Amino acid sequence: MDSPSPRRTRLTPERAAELYEAALDLLCEVGYEGLTMDAVAARTRSSKATLYRQWKGKPQLIASALRHHKPFKVEDIDTGTLRGDLLALAAAADPGRMERDMAILRGLGHAVHCNADLNRALREELIEPETAEMRRLLQRAVDRGEIASDTPALEFVSHMMLGAFVVRPLIEDRPADPEYLTRFVEAALLPALGL
Repeated sequence: MDSPSPRRTRLTPERAAELYEAALDLLCEVGYEGLTMDAVAARTRSSKATLYRQWKGKPQLIASALRHHKPFKVEDIDTGTLRGDLLALAAAADPGRMERDMAILRGLGHAVHCNADLNRALREELIEPETAEMRRLLQRAVDRGEIASDTPALEFVSHMMLGAFVVRPLIEDRPADPEYLTRFVEAALLPALGL
């Protein structure tokens, strides 16, 4: 067990990754409501105090774990064209992770709507930074003259991309793999943007 300390100690990136993975594994197994800091501490052989020193509580731990779990960062994508950037986003989807990602979404589904602390933590840690990066990606396209700043679909790009990830498993019972996402970008997203 990690010994409690009166000051906040920094975890190594490797140790933080272990804690994140354990938290997400538990989320998949028991759902958000069933997940406890005690269970994460037991699975990782750490103290609950260690977890609370790093994260205020379960919502912050899960939000941080999800941010860490992302297979790519939108800010790392810059191909020089909007078409290239959107297709790179589609190609970055990791088919090997899709099954687990869907289990994570199922584990969070109800809780996101009912738990204000979780909703706030996800917005602060994951949703707002991602949408800000997507706006920057789109602004680069506007600045390059690829697309007009008043294109109506611009404000819906994040919604459409997230929708493609979430809805395909619901409708077709299959993950949104890179091939599907590429077709989605080509057939729906780019035409909506006038490209």
